[in-house]
Amino acid sequence: MHMKKIAAALALSAISVVVYAQSIPASPVRDTPDAGWAPGKVRGDYWKYRNEKPLFSITAANVDQYAAKLSPGQLALFKQIKNYRMDVYPTHRNCSFPDWVQDNTKKNAAGSAKLDASGDYLASATLPGLPFPEAKNGQEAIWNYLTRYRGVGAQWSKVNTVVSPRPGASEWISTTSKQTLYFPWGKKGANEVGKDTSLYSIFFAYDSPAALAGQGLVQITNVASNEAPAYYYFPGQRRVRRMPSYDYDAPQIGFENQYTVDEPWLFNGSIDRFDWKLVGKKEMYVPYNDFSMYDFKKNFGDVFSPDQVNANARRYELHRVYVVEATLKASMRHISQKKVLYLDEDTYLALAGEDYDAQGKLWKTKESYPIPVWELGGTCDVEPFAQYNLTSGRYVTDQNVVGTGADVRYYDASSDPAFSADFYTSENLRSISER
Repeated sequence: MHMKKIAAALALSAISVVVYAQSIPASPVRDTPDAGWAPGKVRGDYWKYRNEKPLFSITAANVDQYAAKLSPGQLALFKQIKNYRMDVYPTHRNCSFPDWVQDNTKKNAAGSAKLDASGDYLASATLPGLPFPEAKNGQEAIWNYLTRYRGVGAQWSKVNTVVSPRPGASEWISTTSKQTLYFPWGKKGANEVGKDTSLYSIFFAYDSPAALAGQGLVQITNVASNEAPAYYYFPGQRRVRRMPSYDYDAPQIGFENQYTVDEPWLFNGSIDRFDWKLVGKKEMYVPYNDFSMYDFKKNFGDVFSPDQVNANARRYELHRVYVVEATLKASMRHISQKKVLYLDEDTYLALAGEDYDAQGKLWKTKESYPIPVWELGGTCDVEPFAQYNLTSGRYVTDQNVVGTGADVRYYDASSDPAFSADFYTSENLRSISER
């Protein structure tokens, strides 16, 4: 019996050595799909590594072995959620950029990209491309994320925004909407941006539930200021109203204060209420190549449980990430005292993060689900994400197409009127919303 225990301990030790010896490829390689893929087909069915098996799984029973490569937020989920599990797969550095985007990045590296005097806004850059490929501070790092290449826009014919039930209850907040994102600087070429450039414009219109159906919004954000005018259509009034302050930590309408305007994609909007610090770089188990989160043919319940995104829909790899801390400025107000983001080494995509409350207590933990976007030349993007509120015991997921029957569509070019500035006006919102 004694010898069996020793053998078991040695076996466990050997497993640990193999896990920690997991390698990260020396350089990124652009990803391409298997033959036969086209926009509108299930992406994961054409990924070359779709049949890979996990190297190992992290559970509450062995999480201490892997704690050095996990974030505080990830560790908290193992404590809070029963049977929480992370399946870790071989690492693929398969997020890169088209050659012409890399050319723009070189121009930025040569000095064409600059922040303004405050450090909070983008004064100039050549886009699409990383404005600051060797980020020197937190502001530069987060601007690399905010200006990630997503084509001229992305469009959902149906997208889910969902809040899980209260603990012990069964009723979800479940909404569907049509949605469009427009990036005027995203067209192919070298687009010089400055003080009058829109960072992005968004349109959405709810289809369900009945209480929200028909409501819609257009909003425009700017690279050089915190102005983000938003117009909202209320069908009961048959009127469009300008929202007085639909930004920062303002609650999004319809989600019981579980979801604020600056929380989509882990962080969204103006950065000027926080002091940003680039802490350094670390190896970490992060979501990567999460094609299951884009499978529009799956049933909602196959992916989402009342307390978590199901483990078999999440995929983790070992990658190097930049750790960026945002601390609330003394002169500013926000419901979060501090935010931490973990940005991918190759793309600066925000892969995971945490929010801390006014008492400095860990409050929310979040993760996004990146994939290579083949129709944009192999760049990667994060659209679906999950945000866990450790206090309320609920989580939010947004920008996901699971169960909708249709994929998100990215466009490198389009003549659709939704990809023009004229679409994002109060007058146009009224004309397309009235019925």
